[in-house]
Amino acid sequence: MTRYLPVYLLIDSSGSMNGEPIHSVNEGLRMMISALRHDPYALETVKLSLITFDREVKEIFPLTPIEDIVLEEIVPPKSGPTHLGEALEHLITQYHNDMSQNEGKNNFSPMLFVMTDGKPSDLQLFRQMSEKIKRLKFGAIIGCIAGPKAKKEYMEMFADPVVSLEITDSSAFSAFFKWVSDSISAGNQSSGLDAGGANQLPPPPKEINIVI
Repeated sequence: MTRYLPVYLLIDSSGSMNGEPIHSVNEGLRMMISALRHDPYALETVKLSLITFDREVKEIFPLTPIEDIVLEEIVPPKSGPTHLGEALEHLITQYHNDMSQNEGKNNFSPMLFVMTDGKPSDLQLFRQMSEKIKRLKFGAIIGCIAGPKAKKEYMEMFADPVVSLEITDSSAFSAFFKWVSDSISAGNQSSGLDAGGANQLPPPPKEINIVI
């Protein structure tokens, strides 16, 4: 029986992401999936889920083998809040459902990547879900703050490491999603980072800074 590496992506799709940022995110996601499809081991064993959050939380697709992913264009609303707390709550429910089914049987420890360019609007729920998410058995939880308005103190409440993109142009997002695909491949080849956690992630490129 094939062991799978479940990977969850939570992507900010709030109004502040309109324009070049969301265009770059969409392009970066396409490049990431293409890179994983050219990795024979990832193609065989990785399952990916994509969730976006703005005023609503949307599951773009549940855990899906790389070869079967149909990627929709992410389109942000013109404005509105950033419900990261609700997104984490949705993820926790999805995680428990997945782990109670075949995704949790003899599989690698899942990985989680969360990216936002702001701060959560639903702070009370966010704080509650941050505590809960840390108790789940993720091999690694990686946070990314993008742009000058993103607040590291919120991401640091549940993610380690936290990386930052100072600018939100195509080169920065391309570098981030390339690093995500490299990290997924590294996790896939090291039992979902069961042993070493985030320390086994590849070093980020120059466009990405580790938040200290």
